[in-house]
Amino acid sequence: MSYDWDWGAVRDSLPLLWHGFLTTLLATVLGTAVAAVLGLLVAVAGRVPARLVTVPVRAVTEFVRSTPLLVQLVGAYAVFNTVDPLTIGVAVLGIHYASYLSEVYRAGIDAVPKGQWEACRALSMSPRRTWQAVILPQAVRKVLPALGNYGISMFKETPFLAVITVQEMVAKAREYGADHFTYAETFTLAGLFFLAASYPTSLLMRKLEKRLGH
Repeated sequence: MSYDWDWGAVRDSLPLLWHGFLTTLLATVLGTAVAAVLGLLVAVAGRVPARLVTVPVRAVTEFVRSTPLLVQLVGAYAVFNTVDPLTIGVAVLGIHYASYLSEVYRAGIDAVPKGQWEACRALSMSPRRTWQAVILPQAVRKVLPALGNYGISMFKETPFLAVITVQEMVAKAREYGADHFTYAETFTLAGLFFLAASYPTSLLMRKLEKRLGH
């Protein structure tokens, strides 16, 4: 039994999927920004010489890493049901990926030569100045490719947002497919959108990684 591909469905669903793609892109950009900032704060907090700070931070981080993103989304949506679903999705994506990015930042911080720390102490630089002017610029530069790769991973996991009613691209594809019985066309188009956005970005991250590696 052959399947009759419906090019008309591809054409007609394109505006709907484009709107969903913009929502997907917005969630990814905002979620990545939240993850990048929060992950850095968690990494720095993990180096504070006070167990009152490090123990709770480590416990929360391990909890987030050990539970599925889908469960976190549904749980947050159930608790904060009066908040806009997209806002919840961005927050959960940001917190989820921040738990992983904190380890990336930690590795970048640990990669800064000890001589840099010693030089800062010899110059009587304050801890805040040491972090802002010396440590973080070097650490962030080292981990930029990894940050980009996690951003791509987040982009590909945005379809999970559909479970909390966010009308991202895959949700739009499912909606159109259900109305017109053209799932193959709309899901294929959605997949091409993902490919067109993520593949060039991954190539850019590889090039950036090679450049920073020299």
